[in-house]
Amino acid sequence: MLANLSEIDIDWELSKDMGQFYADPLGFVMYAFPWDSDASLQVCKLQGKWKKKYKSIYGPDIWACEFLEDLGHAIRDRGFNGVDAVDPIRMAVASGHGVGKSAMTGWITTWIMCTRPYAQGTVTANTFQQLETKTWAQIKKWMKLSVASHWFTIGASKIVHNDYPDSWFCSAQTCREENSEAFAGQHAANSTSFYINDEASAIPDAIFEVQDGGLTDGEPMQFNFGNPTRNTGRFRECWRKLRHRWKTYKVDSRSVQITNKNFLNEMINDYGLDSDTVKVRVLGDFPKASFKQFISEVDVEAAQQRHLKKTAYNFAPKVIGVDPSWSGDDEFIIGIRQGLYYKQLGKWEKNDNDIEMANIIARFEDDEGADAVHVDGGFGTGIVSAGKTMGRNWQIVWFSAKSPDAGCMNLRAHMWNETRKWLKDGGCIPEDDVLRADLTGPETVPRVDGKIQLESKEDMKRRGIPSPNRADALALTFAMPVVKVDHIPVSKQRAQHDFDPYSMEIA
Repeated sequence: MLANLSEIDIDWELSKDMGQFYADPLGFVMYAFPWDSDASLQVCKLQGKWKKKYKSIYGPDIWACEFLEDLGHAIRDRGFNGVDAVDPIRMAVASGHGVGKSAMTGWITTWIMCTRPYAQGTVTANTFQQLETKTWAQIKKWMKLSVASHWFTIGASKIVHNDYPDSWFCSAQTCREENSEAFAGQHAANSTSFYINDEASAIPDAIFEVQDGGLTDGEPMQFNFGNPTRNTGRFRECWRKLRHRWKTYKVDSRSVQITNKNFLNEMINDYGLDSDTVKVRVLGDFPKASFKQFISEVDVEAAQQRHLKKTAYNFAPKVIGVDPSWSGDDEFIIGIRQGLYYKQLGKWEKNDNDIEMANIIARFEDDEGADAVHVDGGFGTGIVSAGKTMGRNWQIVWFSAKSPDAGCMNLRAHMWNETRKWLKDGGCIPEDDVLRADLTGPETVPRVDGKIQLESKEDMKRRGIPSPNRADALALTFAMPVVKVDHIPVSKQRAQHDFDPYSMEIA
């Protein structure tokens, strides 16, 4: 029918059709691309109800059809009226290799750009090479194949509407943390602001945090795709802490038409179905531990689920670990470990009052009958000095000090290694999401000499992972050997806390 119309009439009819697909992304994908006439697209056959509905031989795989249908339902449920902002649509896919995630980024981008005037989007991936050669290459491919391709100028890093290049566009951006500001300021109050993150496991959390600012008005959307290579970070939390906000999918490569089944079976035979390699590369499931992750999720979850009788640990010495914080977003943490049992005694956003915190630690020491107190030397020297004035024998711990274990790079690596062994040997920790994330956050640094070295806190923060203060407080309890001592009951001693440095008296 369109072949008999003028160019202006074709665009008019086309624009009406685009309006019909506003809340029907799967219908758009079947309409906009030449599935049955372009041999290069004939790699996957439509199946089930979709084959009957669209009367086409070729099209997206089952998982993609389900994803696009769910996206349409989410749009209709929100009922955006062009004025009042609606809740963001957030959808995440973890998959094995070769399921067509990059093609999906092309379909989503083309559909949004064609059906939503003044839409604004940003696309990123874990590396510049992935972004340029795969993700953005697929987006350009599908945009050029679409029936509305002539509406847009499709460039090396940006797609713009020919008539509204400043307000109707999609751009490619690298995901380096120092480039995070490139994701800021994107708003489309009367349309859709959207973000697509490919291979999202390796995208720094800082990028996602900036993207959150573009999801505050209009009809915002955010899509995360990737092989689930890491067990930490924002992508992992889509299935865990943030699952109430996200519609999530796990796609097994064996269930997809276009994958090489012989190769996948070889991988399963070589590594085993329960191996992390197969989980990530085939099943689309998160590993027990990321490839460089030092403490595994499995060990932490097991420790959180344990319940110990007092007789299993009350014979052991009690050690308090103190990880101070003076500024920023880091927490000030005090915890205590006795044998296989650990609990947190207190947390503060930050506190630079050494006298106040020393008094608090002294109270905990007396109330718990602790045998030792280990304080991180980073911000703890003043606290330890105040403790000495009160007659306390607290030990300052320097994470950079020499390790007593020749297999560890420094004392920090030694303490964390002891923590890992303790968790595997039956350690019990509270069900605390932050502590879990802290313990599983640090990754190892490969070394020629084979020594254990953990990435620095600065490198963690560059990955978007906060300082693991709660885990450090636990690790501090392993800084040095501690012997259980006989304690004089507090009622029979003159407990030295509530120190006043001006009166030099004990309250």
